[in-house]
Order: sequence, then structure tokens, then C-alpha cells
Amino acid sequence: MTSVARRRRRDASGQASVELVGILPLAVLVALAIGQLLAAGAARELAGNAAEAGAAAILQGTDPKAAARDALPGWSDGHVDIAVTGRRVRVRLRPVSVIPGVAGRLAATVVADAGPEA
Repeated sequence: MTSVARRRRRDASGQASVELVGILPLAVLVALAIGQLLAAGAARELAGNAAEAGAAAILQGTDPKAAARDALPGWSDGHVDIAVTGRRVRVRLRPVSVIPGVAGRLAATVVADAGPEA
């Protein structure tokens, strides 16, 4: 091996480590963003299930707010707003916050209708 080749090899020996340290914050940010989007999708699904449970409770003659709240997991207690207007149940659920300040903007609102008066 020539002296020029050895010198190039020595100069590049730490390059991969430097590149890894440089890309790591970006990788963490991307992972957090993906986690926040997954949490928002889960909140939308849960809000839909809760709204449908509330509408079903209206049809059964029971309390729609209680039914909607019972359809949600325990972590949602401080993250949910449930409104009943006539035969409509509206559930607004804010997802778990993975990135501070973003969860409120990704809140899911779902409305379920129990249909016309019988």
C-alpha cells in the first residue's frame, strides 16, 4: 500500500461516526413524528368507536355520554370532549402527546347519528 493510500484511509477512518452523529437527531425527529401520527390515527379510531357506542346507547334508551366514555381507554379521561345534541353524539379526542404542542392540532372529531326519531 502506498503512503497516499494509507493517508486517505486514516483521514476517512472517523467519517462514518461523524455522519452517524450528524444524522441521529434527524432520525429521532422522524421517529417521533411517525409515533405522533400513529397516536393520532389511534385517537381517530377510538373516537369513532366511542361515538358509535353513544349513538347505540340513544337507541337503547341509556345514557349516551356514559356509553361513549365507557368505550374509551383510561388514558383518555382528560383528553376527550363528548357532546350530545338530539340524536347525535360528537366525540373529540386528543391523542397522546409524543411531540409537545402537536397533539391538540391532531385531535379527532367524530359524529355518530342515531337516526330519525322513531
